[in-house]
Amino acid sequence: MRSTPPAETFPAHTPAASQIFTTVLSQGPLTRLEAARRAGLSAAAVTKAVRPLLAAGYLVETAAEEAPPTLGRPANLVQVNDGRALFIGVKVTAGELIGVLTDLRCRIRLALRTSLTDRQDTSVLASMTKLVHELHTAAEDFGAPVLGLGVAVSGDVDRAEGVVRYSPFLGWRDVALAELAAKETGLPVTVDNDVRALTVAEQWFGAGAGLSDFAVVTVGAGIGCGLVVHGRVVSGAHGVAGEIGHVTVDPAGPPCHCGNRGCVEAIAGDAAIVRRIRETTGAEVAGTTEAVALAHRGVAGAREAYARAGEAIGRGIATVANLFGPQRVIISGEGLAAYDLFAGQIRDSFAAAAFGSAAHCDVQTRPLAFEEWARGAAATAIQSFITPDDPPPSR
Repeated sequence: MRSTPPAETFPAHTPAASQIFTTVLSQGPLTRLEAARRAGLSAAAVTKAVRPLLAAGYLVETAAEEAPPTLGRPANLVQVNDGRALFIGVKVTAGELIGVLTDLRCRIRLALRTSLTDRQDTSVLASMTKLVHELHTAAEDFGAPVLGLGVAVSGDVDRAEGVVRYSPFLGWRDVALAELAAKETGLPVTVDNDVRALTVAEQWFGAGAGLSDFAVVTVGAGIGCGLVVHGRVVSGAHGVAGEIGHVTVDPAGPPCHCGNRGCVEAIAGDAAIVRRIRETTGAEVAGTTEAVALAHRGVAGAREAYARAGEAIGRGIATVANLFGPQRVIISGEGLAAYDLFAGQIRDSFAAAAFGSAAHCDVQTRPLAFEEWARGAAATAIQSFITPDDPPPSR
């Protein structure tokens, strides 16, 4: 199951209405004429689409500020009424839950964290239910209904079925998380891979807004990639599209937990970098914080490990650019704390491996806190609410 039926349904009864709303949501405020142009619809279709959305309070129309005087009727701006509904997003990590309460424009109104001492799915579900209850209770102060819950989990996640097929960091297999969470919280639940969820947030509310083709590459404990092609978040036939972390960049490289050798993640993931520094320096490096500190102090083995990681990441990004030619690649993730240590290698190896015009891809860095990953989960809940009958990931 994808989710339970919502207590309130979105008043967009045609694809055009959903299209106009998402256009205004991600790019607004807009005049009706500009919304029609960006959505590729006629002015008459826009007028018909916005009518029920205005009536239900999801859109509002206001006079454009500093509008030049005209002989006819002034062009009003249509914008989303962000306080009309609230959504909850939860990011599940191996050690904690990060929860956020957002408005309809996915702006965080409240953020809470809770530690996890047990990764068993039943224990995580109990902690998640408590966290969601706290956020739901706090939502009463905002005077709007909570209309959905999004949950972001690393690994192989089947969003259509609401099932976590495999999450290596949690040790989960075939957990029907959407169904379980819906029963416990009473909310419609959307469960998605954490990188895809972050990609949805970037598509609608971040650095990908207005772009038809872009990618989000995350660096940290793992190396992930979310793809947007022709305006659609891609999951592929088996839900694992964009797994550049398991693209082989060095066939003679270190073994990866996936069973292959020389994957990007086996070289550039946090654990791989720490392991490499231990091997080359003999130092007892406890974790990423110590690894970064050693590199910043100029320890040769530590700097070499980060340089090697940057080269692998750059090659991985070049593979993405060569395969589908995105307008932009957004680099994010907790690993950006060490970005200064491998930025040059990413740039150089990308330039060397990108073919032809793929090298003109706009590569940006966007440091994001874990609350932003939870915001991505909320974005998937908003997406499911707006387009419940249209599976967002292309198949």
